[in-house]
Amino acid sequence: MKQMSLNNQQLTWFKNKAAKDQRKKAREESFSNLLEVLEVLDDLQPNSLDQGFSIPGPNDAKGQCNLFDGKWVPDDSYPLYNASDCPFAEAGFNCLANGRRDGDYMKWRWKPKNCDLPRFDVQALLNYLRGKRVVFVGDSLTRTQWESFICMLMSGVEDKRFVYEVNQNSISKKIRFLNVRFDSYDFTVEFYRSVFLSWLTTPPKRAPKRVKWTIRLDKMDNANEEWIDSDVLIFNTGHWWTKTKLFETGTYFQVGKSLKLGMPVSKALTKALETWASWVESRINHNRTHVFFRTFEASHWSGRNRNACKVTRRPMLTTKGRDKSPISDMILRVIKSMSAPVTPLHVTPMGAYRSDAHVGRWSDNPSVPDCSHWCLPGLPDMWNEIVFTYLLHKDKITQQQTAK
Repeated sequence: MKQMSLNNQQLTWFKNKAAKDQRKKAREESFSNLLEVLEVLDDLQPNSLDQGFSIPGPNDAKGQCNLFDGKWVPDDSYPLYNASDCPFAEAGFNCLANGRRDGDYMKWRWKPKNCDLPRFDVQALLNYLRGKRVVFVGDSLTRTQWESFICMLMSGVEDKRFVYEVNQNSISKKIRFLNVRFDSYDFTVEFYRSVFLSWLTTPPKRAPKRVKWTIRLDKMDNANEEWIDSDVLIFNTGHWWTKTKLFETGTYFQVGKSLKLGMPVSKALTKALETWASWVESRINHNRTHVFFRTFEASHWSGRNRNACKVTRRPMLTTKGRDKSPISDMILRVIKSMSAPVTPLHVTPMGAYRSDAHVGRWSDNPSVPDCSHWCLPGLPDMWNEIVFTYLLHKDKITQQQTAK
C-alpha cells in the first residue's frame, strides 16, 4: 500500500507538471500570436485620432547650433552604400531592388542652419568602435536604423566575410534579438526588439476577459539586463502607443498589481518613459555608455481616413505641421528632467519634409503601401550620421552649441 501511495503521489506530480507545461506553452503560443497581430498592425497606417493630444515643441536658445534645425540640400555624393550589396539591409526596405525607378530620394543631405555636419568618415568610425558594443532598442523603425548603421560601416570593411550575425539568424519582423559582429575590428552592433520599452506580460488573475496582455508601466522590458553593458545605447518608442495597437488586441496598462483600464495612452506613455529614465539614471555607467533617444518619426499618410500613401519625387517645401509630435515632446520633456546625460535625436522635424523617402509600394509586399517606414539607403542614414557626429566630434559640438 505504501508503494501504491508513492506511485499515486508521483502520478499526481507528473499530471500537475504536464498541465503547467501545457499552460506555459499556450501562453507562449498566445504571445507569439499577439506579436503576429501587432506586426500586421505595424504595417498598417496609423490612426491620427489615437494621438488625441498636442504640445508645442521646444526651441533652442538664440545663437545655438541645433543639429536638427535645418534643411535638405541635394548632394550627388550620396548614397553612402548600395543596399543590394549589404546582406543586412532588409529586402522590404530596398526600394530600388523592389522596382522604384527614381533614385533622387537617396541624394539629399541634411544641412543644419548654424553649423555643418562633418562628412561621413567610415575608417575613423570603425577605429573608434574597436572593442565596443553598440545596442539599439526599439521597434521596426529602430531596426531600420540598425540596418543602416551596419551597411554604412560595412562600406569601409575590405573583407565583408568577417561581418556576420553571431547566431546565424536572418533579419525578420518577429525576431527578438540580432547581433552583428565586425570581427576585424572586434565590436558588435545589436538590435533588441522592444516596442514599448516596458514589460509586456500576462494579466493578473481575475482580470476582465478583454484583457489579454498588460504593459507593466513600472517595469522595464525583461531583456533590460542585456542592454546595460554597452558603449553606445540607442532607444526609441512611440509607434505602438495607439488605441488600435493596444486595446483592440486586448493590451492594457498595469502598475504594480493594479490594472489601469481607463488610463489614457498619453499618460501611460509618460509613465513608461519615466520608468525608462529612472532605469537609465540608476543602472547605466555614464562614464562608459553614451545614451541616445530618437524621437517620433514623421509619417506621410494622407486622405480623410489617413490611409492614402503618396510618395513624392522630391522632399516637401514645407512640413505641413508634421514637424510637431506630441510623443516627441513627451520624450524631450522627460530627457530634460533627467539627472543623467542622454542625447536626444530629435529627428521629427527633419523627417517631416521627406515625403519622397518612404517605402510606399516598393517593399516586399507591394499590395500594402507604407508611408511610415523608410527606404534604404535613405533618411535613417542621416540619423546615423548625426550619431556618428556626436561620437566622433562631441567636443566640437559642445563648443558650437555654446558659442554665440
